[in-house]
Amino acid sequence: MSDESVSVECPSPVARPVMVQSWNEIVFVHWRYDPSEVQRLLPAGVEVDTFDGSAWVGLIPFHMDGLGFPPSILHPLPHVGSFPEVNIRTYVRSRGRRGVYFLSLDIDRYLPAVVARLGYRIPYCVGDVRHVRVGDRVMSSVDRRWPSSGRGATASLSVRVGSAVDADPLTAFLTARWGLISSNPYGRFGYAPVEHPAWQLHEAEIEHLDERLTTAAGLSAPVGAPHVLFSAGTDVRIGWPKRLAQ
Repeated sequence: MSDESVSVECPSPVARPVMVQSWNEIVFVHWRYDPSEVQRLLPAGVEVDTFDGSAWVGLIPFHMDGLGFPPSILHPLPHVGSFPEVNIRTYVRSRGRRGVYFLSLDIDRYLPAVVARLGYRIPYCVGDVRHVRVGDRVMSSVDRRWPSSGRGATASLSVRVGSAVDADPLTAFLTARWGLISSNPYGRFGYAPVEHPAWQLHEAEIEHLDERLTTAAGLSAPVGAPHVLFSAGTDVRIGWPKRLAQ
């Protein structure tokens, strides 16, 4: 566990992306958790990352756009290149790498969800997922339908976007993450590097929040006021996943 700072600028640009996409109208809602509670959900070999002595769990709704694979003929992908997503994530370390670890990701497309589950062992789920921005208000909702074991995993969120804010150590820790760490059933770990410009962040105020995605992921219900941010979005380049050394 560590409270080391995180750079707001990508430290290792992705020279040859295997995937490109845009994350738009993104809301960052985070709660503090006891590190031991989050740690028990992680596989052996993955350690929870901390800030101010706490693990942090995020509810992150946004709209995925322009999903595709270079060269441009495969970008964006037809029919599956744009969709809303709401994920539950935390922050971890493994084999000298720091990154995001997803506990669940809800979208409204079966094909990318199945491909991600089988190919990358990332826990994508499918259901009625919505994410829209109207003026300074952003509204998101989830009603999970697949896998069937996730029934009852729902969320409803409305936030109002406020003034621009500068990054501080906590916002950097929660938003400036430059890779994804995942594992497979055989105890092997992969790391996919991520590159994008520094986030242009805004403060945001929750108007309505009713969610059961954190408890569906195996956590206790969050306690206390969350830390909330908004960004209009950014273009993203994702590198080829690499196996982390044992």
